[in-house]
Amino acid sequence: MDFDAELIRELQVDGRASIHTLAGRLGQSRAAVSTRLNAMLADGTVRVVAAVDPVFLGQHVLAHVSIRTQGGVEPVAQHLRGLSETVLVSAVGGAYDLVTEVRLGSMPALHDLLAQIRALPGVADINTLIYTDVVKGFFVSEYHGDVTIDAIDTALIEQLQRDGRKSYRALGEAVRLSPSAVTTRVQRLVDGGVIKISAVEARGLVHRQLSMGVGLNLAGADDRVTEALRTWRGVDFAARTLGRFDVVTTLVEPSAGALYASLERIREIPGVSGVEAWFHLAVLKEDYARTLRPAGGGIPQPLGSITG
Repeated sequence: MDFDAELIRELQVDGRASIHTLAGRLGQSRAAVSTRLNAMLADGTVRVVAAVDPVFLGQHVLAHVSIRTQGGVEPVAQHLRGLSETVLVSAVGGAYDLVTEVRLGSMPALHDLLAQIRALPGVADINTLIYTDVVKGFFVSEYHGDVTIDAIDTALIEQLQRDGRKSYRALGEAVRLSPSAVTTRVQRLVDGGVIKISAVEARGLVHRQLSMGVGLNLAGADDRVTEALRTWRGVDFAARTLGRFDVVTTLVEPSAGALYASLERIREIPGVSGVEAWFHLAVLKEDYARTLRPAGGGIPQPLGSITG
């Protein structure tokens, strides 16, 4: 068993799982789990953070944009990193040079953003996939549409976006509530799908895990394919899409050989008629934190009236 990989997987499912719970699931001592987790958090191998569900924020349009550049990618990447609409920016090897995931409130807003990206110096062309259904994603929590938050909830979310494993006692001190009251509020936010607390693992050539994006074309109904991807531990993300692919997914494995084996496994799924892959050379931005406060830092109005 790859101890680190299994520990991170458990944290991706539940970022606030206790050391006792993690030890039981992994069959390891609490001391071993605590020591390894603290080491990975300290060296940046993994971050545990809260992300607010896109629908709760009014971000009803999620899209994947592939970008081909003329010359170096860094000037374009730097601009993309600075956009509030981007949650992921990655330099890739393949038919394109950069990929980014964007989240916006409407299709007109997406059109405006794509026009802005096309106009950037150094951009040769772009290709866009629109997510119609996120099948698997650690930071999409399926907001139920019936939760309202107040200023205290907002402050708790902001604390958890910085450190998803911050103790209830420390959270309580930050918002001037008892640990038990904070526990109730955080659990309500998680159960209502407002936030998801999960692990973000450092990926790329200089890290312990390698990542590959894969676009799939299908010959028929996609239910069997998406169900296989949803239950596959090596799949970090999968979504049905509109565009040049029917499904897009992200594979994460500890070696190039393991990525190759996973890609072969995808090709063998009944119903997959075509596959295109791109290798993530360097993840330049992966940031799901979003402010819930109005400009000027005033007390926010109650949120949560957004419906899917």
